[in-house]
Amino acid sequence: MSDTLSPMNAAPTHGSVVVIGGGVMGLSTAFHLAEAGHGDVVVIEAEQLGSGSTSKAAGGVRLQFSDAVNIELALRSMDAFERFGTRPGHDIDLDQVGYLFLLTNPDDVSTFERSVALQNSLGVPSRMLSASEAGELSPFASVDDVLAASFCPRDGHANTGAVVEGYAQAARALGVRILTNCSVTAIERDGDTITGVVTSHGRIATDTVVCAAGPWSRLIGDLAGLTLPVDPVRRPIWYTEPMPGLPEHLAFTIDFTTGFYFHGEGQGLLFGMADPDQPAGFEFECRPDWLEVVGEVAARRAPHLLDVGIAGGWTGFYETTPDHNGIIGESSSLRRFFYATGFSGHGFLLGPAVGEVMRDLVLGQTPIVNVSAFDVDRFHLDDIRREHNVV
Repeated sequence: MSDTLSPMNAAPTHGSVVVIGGGVMGLSTAFHLAEAGHGDVVVIEAEQLGSGSTSKAAGGVRLQFSDAVNIELALRSMDAFERFGTRPGHDIDLDQVGYLFLLTNPDDVSTFERSVALQNSLGVPSRMLSASEAGELSPFASVDDVLAASFCPRDGHANTGAVVEGYAQAARALGVRILTNCSVTAIERDGDTITGVVTSHGRIATDTVVCAAGPWSRLIGDLAGLTLPVDPVRRPIWYTEPMPGLPEHLAFTIDFTTGFYFHGEGQGLLFGMADPDQPAGFEFECRPDWLEVVGEVAARRAPHLLDVGIAGGWTGFYETTPDHNGIIGESSSLRRFFYATGFSGHGFLLGPAVGEVMRDLVLGQTPIVNVSAFDVDRFHLDDIRREHNVV
């Protein structure tokens, strides 16, 4: 079933909550609101559901963070992913092969040791490993220069499209209207109060907006007269042809120093690495020789990857913030303008828990996780908290 609008159709004239963005964050928010009995919700997506950053993600789900708030959110999300087949009810191909961070820098080893201690204190079963133990978990990885590794067996990867579809189906069944191919052109306000959202298919009267627009969030903030410091940075991903001898349970492996990563995908590998010099902006393409640069890193870290051909790939956008943490909260200058965005590559895996938090904020309840540290106003402070475990 589709809610795609045609030029002859109009958006609903009213919605108690308008969610902007039809990726995992927006749909999780809509589902959790509707599940709580708040069914008069409208989700607006400029293209197709999940067509933004969600569909372009590597699908990783993990608990290994350096910030306590991210760990708490990740734990709630992992619980949700593990039960997704019954609530909301959809198979998401969750494969908990574990995340394996390979560490070659002594300072990173010390930082990860502290992070693992924090994770353990909050109930995460992560642990530090030797290089030889890491090689057993990831036999395609060359670990000769690895000083130590961090591993958590609950981590892994899931099907991003299935998560989106699961939330969308459940939200629709609870009365949520989901409008695709529908752009937001204006957010109307009267002083510090929202009065409506204007779309390419009509105006929706509302006093509550949730911005979950990912890389496009700064543009949505501009429409509301607000600053959301979210910048889109293009990231490439590739996948290989079938790979002989592929282990059934290959750990999601990350070379932390370079950011190069790979995990099993069908009969081959999915892999990628970010260009640290990639400028922010929708208009900037990846440098044309970047795959060659990645190939040089792969030759050192995962040489068997070069034994097979590249079957395909794609590019998507990280929604980055200055401290690599998401921004979650309500605007201090525009009442009932809520935001959940800027997760710098870990939005998909935090989507279930952040949807619960947004439900609580919209309903005026104490959030299930205290996310006050992620309010956008933190960027006015000198002491910015930074998430270390982001590549």
